[in-house]
Amino acid sequence: MRNHSPEDGSATGASYGPASGTRWFGLWDGFFAVSYLATAVLLLLSEGSQVSHSIPIAALTLTVPWYAAVGRSLMTEDGYGPRNLLFALGLVALFCVTTAFNLVGAVALFAVCPMLMMSLPMGAAIVLSTVASLCPVLVVAFSGADRGLGVWDMLPISLLSVALSVPLGVWIKRVVRQSKERGLLIAELERSRERVARLSHEAGISAERERLAREIHDTLAQGLTSIISLVQAAESEVRDAPDLAERHLTLAGRMAKDALAEARDFVAALTPSALRGGSLTGAVRRHAEGLIAETGLEVRCSVTGEEKALPMAVRVVLLRAVQEAVANVRKHARRARTVDVIVDFGPGGVRLLIRDDGEGFTPGGSQEGYGLRGMRARVEEIGGTVSVTSAPGRGTAVEVSVPVTAPAGEVVDG
Repeated sequence: MRNHSPEDGSATGASYGPASGTRWFGLWDGFFAVSYLATAVLLLLSEGSQVSHSIPIAALTLTVPWYAAVGRSLMTEDGYGPRNLLFALGLVALFCVTTAFNLVGAVALFAVCPMLMMSLPMGAAIVLSTVASLCPVLVVAFSGADRGLGVWDMLPISLLSVALSVPLGVWIKRVVRQSKERGLLIAELERSRERVARLSHEAGISAERERLAREIHDTLAQGLTSIISLVQAAESEVRDAPDLAERHLTLAGRMAKDALAEARDFVAALTPSALRGGSLTGAVRRHAEGLIAETGLEVRCSVTGEEKALPMAVRVVLLRAVQEAVANVRKHARRARTVDVIVDFGPGGVRLLIRDDGEGFTPGGSQEGYGLRGMRARVEEIGGTVSVTSAPGRGTAVEVSVPVTAPAGEVVDG
């Protein structure tokens, strides 16, 4: 049976495979030891000369190292080879020597036949088991008269030995094979579990990278873009319109503080600073005011319906959607004059609409970049939908719809 190395991701499984295939085999070792001791004791207690004691016991004892050094490994391996036949012939020869000098040694047949069954193919095992069983009968046939025994006295004993020991060997062989198969199955299950764990870990890393990329894009990257735009505007106005440049720099400083707060909250995985201690509509109005200060556009922010308490996950997603839509207006809505930001609280959820009258684009094309894809991913995570309506020269409208059903036990803030 093949052992799997740690390189193929099965270090744990490899420890199960061989153990499961040979652990039960220890019971057979015990049976063999008991059979040997019982036969040796019977030989010592039997009547006869010194030769009828010493030679059979010596031949019987030789079966122990022969089994331990050669036979045991063959019985726990798959397939058969010349060594199997060599072991079986040596085992039968030692048994025949034991029986030839003392018929009491025939008791060892209960261990010999199972070993033949486990180390040889079935046909060859039955042939050699029959030869071993007939050995006591042949001994009686040639020397039974001197011992007061007849062939018909010994034949039933030999047949009974075959009838009991052959099924025992077949059963042990089957159990060992099933144990090996079970060990291979356990090893395969261990490898499969490790592969699943590895793939799950990789998927988790990929999802976390995607989440971090969205967070950085929606917070730090957009904040830095706004700061750069305000600083550039202030540089061009510092001589001709110092008051306006000062206002832009003040706004840039405020945005830098907000970006720093977002970064700290992002690292600490806390509530976005724009939502801490305030409502969603208040955060949306502040973004609208920031867009007015940066671009001079006419931004109309309105709230319809009765504002309701929202789960924090919904508030965060809607705020990020507003940030992304406003950033797109700032970067892409050239020649735009007005922007509408509408938050509609309906009976089944919240609808967010950001609409501009800029030059527009073709949805689904190359202009629909990472920001919109990230917005869709965020909204879909909470069961919402995002639709983008636009056409060249006809402006752009981004609509986000999110169902609101606060889970039981979740605290929502107004």
